Amino acid sequence: MSEVDHNWDDGVTRQQGAEKSVIAEEAYEGCVRQDWTHEEIKSLYELSFNELILRAQLVHRQHFNPDQIQMSRLLSIKTGGCPEDCAYCPQSAHYKTDVSADKLLAADTILDEAQRAKESGASRFCMGAAWRSPKDRDIDELVEVIESVKRLGMETCMTLGMLSPEQAERLAKAGLDYYNHNIDTSPEFYREVITTRSLQERLTTLECVRAAGMKVCCGGIVGMGESRADRVGMILILANLPEHPESVPINMLVQVAGTPLYGTKKLDVLEFVRTIAVTRIAMPRSVVRLSAGREQMSDEAQALCFFAGASSIFIGDKLLTTNNPALTDDTDLLNRLGIEPLPPPPLSANGSDHPPGAR
Repeated sequence: MSEVDHNWDDGVTRQQGAEKSVIAEEAYEGCVRQDWTHEEIKSLYELSFNELILRAQLVHRQHFNPDQIQMSRLLSIKTGGCPEDCAYCPQSAHYKTDVSADKLLAADTILDEAQRAKESGASRFCMGAAWRSPKDRDIDELVEVIESVKRLGMETCMTLGMLSPEQAERLAKAGLDYYNHNIDTSPEFYREVITTRSLQERLTTLECVRAAGMKVCCGGIVGMGESRADRVGMILILANLPEHPESVPINMLVQVAGTPLYGTKKLDVLEFVRTIAVTRIAMPRSVVRLSAGREQMSDEAQALCFFAGASSIFIGDKLLTTNNPALTDDTDLLNRLGIEPLPPPPLSANGSDHPPGAR
């Protein structure tokens, strides 16, 4: 293809130039697909910033209300002492950080936190436990927690490490809506970050979650010293799963003293926004969550992320063990942007074909 005027569905006209733009144009369809190539996603990253953000916003508007945002609250229900060696995580028993190892919180304590989350505007309550994988006796306690939180009218999500098929089925039967299990990064960079658990083990857990009928929350972390090619590779894995994750959290590394990644060169925030935009285009119907690292971002940077297609945030002053913006700061920012919280879904949302906020 030579340089030509090209009209796409919304009537926007632009000049087609370099081959990378041509590839990106051919990749752009605004519909769900699972046959992305590395070159197609790379070509999206290489578009001009204005072009990429415009495309992401147009895709976003096809499937979501751009003036609504889904708000979740994340609570660490079992902190520290994790046997995994994830280089970013202060909860790992391999590193000396300020995080101590605690037992699983009592069910009443968790329920009280869920009630406070609901009163703060959260529609989903997410619970994380620092385990490699839960024991069956842990599942017994968690079933009670899930059922109690569901009675509050909230969606539920948990991240507990690797699951067996039987454990996934028990959680699903209790009413767990989402299971979070991030792939973290690309296959090529994975061993630079984690050696105690393989990427395939993560994918196997996702298969168990899907087979049990739960929705998948799966994304990754950027700013760990990976290359753009690794960010492309991470999105490629997610976008070519048999079903796209209903929720895709994109985390900016929060550096914690004592972890191996402390002192890593910080990622340019515009590259982070590009990652949000490419994720939105590659997985049009997924809820893309602007996740960890927001406290380090300016209001302007967060606004760009929302414009690029992020449609969910965590609220509350903590994300497991790291800081998050104060609720008053989030409320002020969203008010200035004219963005409203997405109302909670009906209790029967566990079987819905559409993620919350989708059109």
